[in-house]
Amino acid sequence: MSVNVSRGILAASLLMVLSGCNAGNPGGVLGSAADKPGATPANAPAAVQGFCPPITLRDGTAFYRTYARGAKDDPAKVVFQASLADTTRSCVRSDTTLTITAMVQGRLVAGPEGKTGQVMLPIRVAVTDGDKVLYSELTQFPVALNDLAQATQFVFTKEVPVPGDLAGLAKVHIGFDEGPAKKK
Repeated sequence: MSVNVSRGILAASLLMVLSGCNAGNPGGVLGSAADKPGATPANAPAAVQGFCPPITLRDGTAFYRTYARGAKDDPAKVVFQASLADTTRSCVRSDTTLTITAMVQGRLVAGPEGKTGQVMLPIRVAVTDGDKVLYSELTQFPVALNDLAQATQFVFTKEVPVPGDLAGLAKVHIGFDEGPAKKK
């Protein structure tokens, strides 16, 4: 007897669902978001963030060392050494431009000839798309060296505007750059 009752309930449920499909309301019994007040679709289409170029530290540009005047490659004459390590980035796209916020974490350590004070670190940010250089800027970034016995941590941030039509080969390069050799 319970099988017949179960079949009856199932049949009645099926009829209720089917009658909801034939009703004038396209949302049926459950309704839809279009039927609810205040649930209007946004005027602007949804945008999915596209490609955000990765950050790379080129070989030889993640470390920077200065020596006392006249000394070169003498460990006893190091004034300070800086290094770059962890990187991150975020991107915001407009109709024509991609703005990359590039960040790199660094560390500054005094050497045997070091003194407290402000140190200017030459940090270059460049964006390439294959072999083409889209952006390149050298920034003299100030870092305070307050304690000769402790390393100083710093975070360098740069907003970089580039054309919005980057290919998948684009990269952001961050590193120390002493610039052209000084003439004697």
